[in-house]
Amino acid sequence: MTRTLKLAEDLTLTRMGYGAMQLAGPNAFGPPRDRQEAVRVLRTAVEAGLTHLDTSDFYGPHVTNEIIREALHPYRDDLHIVTKAGFRRGPDGSWDPYPQNIREQVQDNLDHLGLEVLDVVNFRAAGPGPIGEYVEILAGLQKEGLVRHLGLSNVNAEQIAEARAIASIVCVQNLYNVVARQDDALIDALAVDGIGYVAFFPLGGWSPLQSDVLAQVAASAGASPQQTALAWLLQRSPNILVIPGTSSVAHLRENIAAADLELSAEAVQRLDGLAQ
Repeated sequence: MTRTLKLAEDLTLTRMGYGAMQLAGPNAFGPPRDRQEAVRVLRTAVEAGLTHLDTSDFYGPHVTNEIIREALHPYRDDLHIVTKAGFRRGPDGSWDPYPQNIREQVQDNLDHLGLEVLDVVNFRAAGPGPIGEYVEILAGLQKEGLVRHLGLSNVNAEQIAEARAIASIVCVQNLYNVVARQDDALIDALAVDGIGYVAFFPLGGWSPLQSDVLAQVAASAGASPQQTALAWLLQRSPNILVIPGTSSVAHLRENIAAADLELSAEAVQRLDGLAQ
């Protein structure tokens, strides 16, 4: 199993990445319970060789990016920070679609991360519907040199086609895991075109994966159910990248170890049957 994926000449990511959303408070809102542990998690991830760090300035808001800067700035040359724009947080912690000020959101990411250019910015769609005008704004920021590469999040095939008619798209970030398999055909289509598919909530997100079959396969493999679910994703297709999140160093190490887990054909077949 390949450990990295080259998405562009200047963009090679470890397929096992780290999603920084949980570094903020509950529901990615407000400050963390233990800021120093959050710093340790980030430093441990980079020391372990992960080069794919996913974030957004609306986590907190601002909190997660400020912790990333505290922990890792100045950044290693091989570390690639992927962020997103298109939402904002309400005063009560609500997730509110807000694509109208993408330029300001990109600048907020730059400022709070301490960067002059962002490696990848994903446009985070609120649901089905046209997204071209927002992709055009990001393409303009790319031409200005503030963004190197563009991606998409929470999108369908039609939106991807619309975006690709405007600019080159290096990755798509959608909900996908061993149970939530609505993007099976999309993953295969993107693989043909050399576009990365980043599975968010690879362990279920707000509703952690629970399955007797998953637990049984994990026991047979000598691994945890979480490790087994991540290993299944990495074996599903070579263009899949995963960004499990955690605020614990111990849990982070467990997730990283999943990249070394090779599931048997029988185990994969059993897990394939979990699709809802």
